[in-house]
Amino acid sequence: MKTMSEDHDSCSRLRINDELAVPLAEITVLTSRSSGPGGQHANVTASRVEAVFDVSSSTSLSDAERARVLRKAGPRVVAIAQDARSQAHNRELALERLSERLAQALTRPKRRRATRPTAASRERRLQAKRREAERKRQRRPPEAP
Repeated sequence: MKTMSEDHDSCSRLRINDELAVPLAEITVLTSRSSGPGGQHANVTASRVEAVFDVSSSTSLSDAERARVLRKAGPRVVAIAQDARSQAHNRELALERLSERLAQALTRPKRRRATRPTAASRERRLQAKRREAERKRQRRPPEAP
């Protein structure tokens, strides 16, 4: 697991990938009470953290990056963490998850290279066609003499 200092450049930017780091000022961090069991502790601490990144108002993304993220993740990228009892730890987790989602949305899909079918696959296809034709031929009613 990465620490806060490894993820951010002097705690002011969230590192997404090698080329991109988003300023933390562009990320809205919301806290609330965590759901689920937790005893008396859950009733007094706002340990659930929600990190929200508004894609359309971001100045750190290029137009191409913005279009890619909008297409893959939508206008708002949200990451929620309520795993730990500590708000600080959940904040780290939420920012990590947000970074992963943005990195995933920014990845370019590999271009497909057209390939030719192998000789074996062509032969299997023709064998299947012959079997199907034979099956249908056997379904026909007998010819009258």
